[in-house]
Amino acid sequence: MAAVWAAAFPVVSSLGPHRVWGASACVGYLCAAVAVLSRRSLGRAVSVWIAGIGAVLVPLVVLVLTGGAQSEVGVVERAGLLTVRQGTPYLADPQAVVEVTPYLPGMALFGLPGAVVADGWEPLRYLGDARLWCAAAFLGCLWAAGHVLGGRGTGQLVGAALIASPVVALPLAVSGVDLPLTGLLCLALALAARHRPVAAGLALALACSLKWTAWPALAVVAALLAHRAGLGAAVRGTGVAVAGTVLAVLPSALLAPGPLVEQVFAFPTGRGEWETPAASPLPGRLLADLGPFGWYAAMTLLAAGGVAVAVSLWVRPPAGLVPAADRLAVGLCTAFLLAPAGRFGYLALPVLLSVWARLAEAPSRVAPARSRVVAAGSAARPVLVGGDR
Repeated sequence: MAAVWAAAFPVVSSLGPHRVWGASACVGYLCAAVAVLSRRSLGRAVSVWIAGIGAVLVPLVVLVLTGGAQSEVGVVERAGLLTVRQGTPYLADPQAVVEVTPYLPGMALFGLPGAVVADGWEPLRYLGDARLWCAAAFLGCLWAAGHVLGGRGTGQLVGAALIASPVVALPLAVSGVDLPLTGLLCLALALAARHRPVAAGLALALACSLKWTAWPALAVVAALLAHRAGLGAAVRGTGVAVAGTVLAVLPSALLAPGPLVEQVFAFPTGRGEWETPAASPLPGRLLADLGPFGWYAAMTLLAAGGVAVAVSLWVRPPAGLVPAADRLAVGLCTAFLLAPAGRFGYLALPVLLSVWARLAEAPSRVAPARSRVVAAGSAARPVLVGGDR
């Protein structure tokens, strides 16, 4: 199925990076399928690494060397350069939609390497590609989360299978900007599940300073901490998260309050000067297209969905990692579906959270490696509707 999905990209996608990924990933997945059918004992492990090479390594290297990427990669790199030059990642008067920075100031961190090597030796400039640093942050967070959980769960083989699956491989190769956010949310959930409120708060602060779509995680992590470690732990964790986010955002809020509000909040919700390219035909977008009444209806439904999730956290707080990840996934799915602007690809984040939590909490002895690899691949398939990511 993964190979069939990847094969569709060169045919139906209008985006060059997606076509490159699809062609490479299709070959990788087909070769992996041949390897997994091998009778040799190493067939399963070899298939995972072949899939990773074809779906992650080859397209990422090709796209980095050729400069092929989704527009948000350039946005993040420009944000890093602007932060170095003027202390804020926002242009005061953007002249085109590609000059809008719809992220909170923390995202500019992934553009700082590009700013450092911008005028350096030509081969060194490739190391400034924001995707490389987004991928490093994501993988580092997953490793740290596994360490926090005590080494339980998937192990190297199934972890590699998850990364090689389309739900991670596609965004990692062509964009990557949502992966650090996902990794930090996984880490925050793992820390909260192990009764470490301050560390969980710090991870949340980092996530919440990247994109405001991470903010619903504050309520979920607080509920998990309150249930597992008591109200005091929940207050400490939430306090650290809020204080850290404020400290990260405050400089830009003081230097460029208007551009921050316009680009980070108005633009993604369809109320900015420039029309957002996130225009998949999701329910919220379809309502917003009906005019002002439809936009307010979408926002009302979005608020109602948020209240419903908040009430569920109060009435039945999550008792562990998997329920907390599921509750956060439900909240994010509600937000992405009902927001006035969105993309199918955004749904990769909640799906990945739920899949990762189950793999991270599954004891290694429950199932043989082949079963877990197949389960990881199967669980990732539903998200493969994000062709316009």
